[in-house]
Amino acid sequence: MRILRAVLAAVLCAAAVALAGAAAADPGLNALARLESAATSVRDDGGAIVIDLALDRPVPWRLHLMDDPPRLVADFREVDFAGADPARADRSDRVGALAWGRFVPGWSRMVATLDGPYRIAVAAMRTEDAPGATLTIRLEPVAAAAFAALAAPQPSADWALPRPAPVGPPRPRQTGDRPLFVVIDPGHGGIDPGAEDGGLSEAAIVLTFARELAETLRRAGMDVLLTREDDSFVPLELRISVARAAGADVLLSLHADSLAAGEATGATVYVLDRDAADLASVRLAERHDRADLLAGVDLSGQGDEIATVLMDLARTETAPRAARLAHALADAIGAEGLRLHRHPVQGAGFSVLKAPDIPSVLLEVGFLSSDDDRRRLADPGWRARMQRAILAGLQDWAVADAAEARLLRR
Repeated sequence: MRILRAVLAAVLCAAAVALAGAAAADPGLNALARLESAATSVRDDGGAIVIDLALDRPVPWRLHLMDDPPRLVADFREVDFAGADPARADRSDRVGALAWGRFVPGWSRMVATLDGPYRIAVAAMRTEDAPGATLTIRLEPVAAAAFAALAAPQPSADWALPRPAPVGPPRPRQTGDRPLFVVIDPGHGGIDPGAEDGGLSEAAIVLTFARELAETLRRAGMDVLLTREDDSFVPLELRISVARAAGADVLLSLHADSLAAGEATGATVYVLDRDAADLASVRLAERHDRADLLAGVDLSGQGDEIATVLMDLARTETAPRAARLAHALADAIGAEGLRLHRHPVQGAGFSVLKAPDIPSVLLEVGFLSSDDDRRRLADPGWRARMQRAILAGLQDWAVADAAEARLLRR
């Protein structure tokens, strides 16, 4: 509804210089609307000009006036004028030339050259005889000065598109001259409790861990933001948006999942691998991405081809940085003497790792399906050691990453 209101507002603004309107096209038809030549006319009505354009179905449209010479321009999205001859339309003596055809991809245009200055007195599309529609335009004479104001330059043919959102300059890559900004993402929450085992809830345990970790990082001089501060539901794509809007240097997602007994124990760090086929990774992806099933449709795999190419280009820089971050975290956890999974760094297709412009990792702090991991996760002393290890890993990575950034050409 917000997008619809924005488009409507844009049309109303355009109407300040020319009346315009739009009618929804029949969704059951894929072909272009066609001009009905027999019912189309251009005629005099006293001192006015009346144009009736008959179409086989409604389409979005707009009108504006141009000067030098005076002209009426009608844009349609989109009409097939093939086979329709402007010369056959009933003609007003006040219209010197009438032409129509394709304007730009997605748009058709009709231009009527006028014998003097006119204003658009009436412009309306009648759809009572659906599926057909008739656009009626009435032009009435005006003074030259008034016409000059009405014939001011008009916006481009993409008038129906929403205005681009204001976007500030991109946050520069961290070079060590400011505090590292880490967005911590406690997995699950609200209507999505995550794994539940041994009396512990994944959503609750990782939120506790995230709050403690945030305090540890802040005491070390880092800037920290949590994607959720309480037991609330945050859609997966919004978690990425929060990190991007905040200008994060790193996105760290925390989980403590549950798999069949014996399959997993110890900390594991994941980076994005859209081709990952490991069975455990697939099962974890089903759990981590359950939020999309609960909240709506995940459109992360859909989109514009150009946007996909640009995101892939961004990942050529981000992916190696994320991989180095994952190994730095795993090394620091091992150096602290804490239990690691037998494959401590793995690739997976988790949605929260898909930010193309932010190094993102997902840390399984432990597995609730493991008795040993559950005891460790419930132990404040163990959690403090793990949080110190994460801090050390982030610090080691930040130093190396900043050194690389300073070598890059700007």
